[in-house]
Amino acid sequence: MNDTHFYALISRMKYIGRWSLMRNSVPENIQEHSHMVAVLAHALGVIRRDVLGQDCDPEHLAAMALFHDASEILTGDMPTPIKYQNEEIMQAYKAVEDLAAEKLLAMLPEAMRPAYAELLTGDHAGDEYRLVKAADKLSALIKCMEERKAGNREFTSAEKATIAALHAMELPEAEYFMEHFLPAFELDLDELGIGE
Repeated sequence: MNDTHFYALISRMKYIGRWSLMRNSVPENIQEHSHMVAVLAHALGVIRRDVLGQDCDPEHLAAMALFHDASEILTGDMPTPIKYQNEEIMQAYKAVEDLAAEKLLAMLPEAMRPAYAELLTGDHAGDEYRLVKAADKLSALIKCMEERKAGNREFTSAEKATIAALHAMELPEAEYFMEHFLPAFELDLDELGIGE
């Protein structure tokens, strides 16, 4: 396998669509999604560090988020209702994601692989990953809100389920974001004060 193809393959994230079972007013790909998750993960890290006074590296969270769906370049985006239907499917899909991540790592020169190994194959149970997962869910919630605002009722159930999932995570950082920043996503451009 060629060890110089990693970045060319990463650039193809823009071709992998999300929400494939849903009618979208505005299509979203995993590159756009990963950027938003990185912005949100960074925000959650800043909230943890600067608002809640706990140790955190927001920049590392942003990097984790940028690559959190990189394996989907090779696997595609499996719809949530299928991906999380039962433990057996979840474990099988995790194994496929791990294999895809290993293939991506092999597309880097050996000296560079350690810098990306944790980002692509790291601990998915750790505390930092919980913040990235919350950012992932916040990104999904924002997508649902945007679709609702566009008059698309297709995302109504997903919006309710995502709100419930975020609250169930019991992360003060996510709760803070939802209380203080999420309401602005309901505003139009004039209400956001761009012209002031």
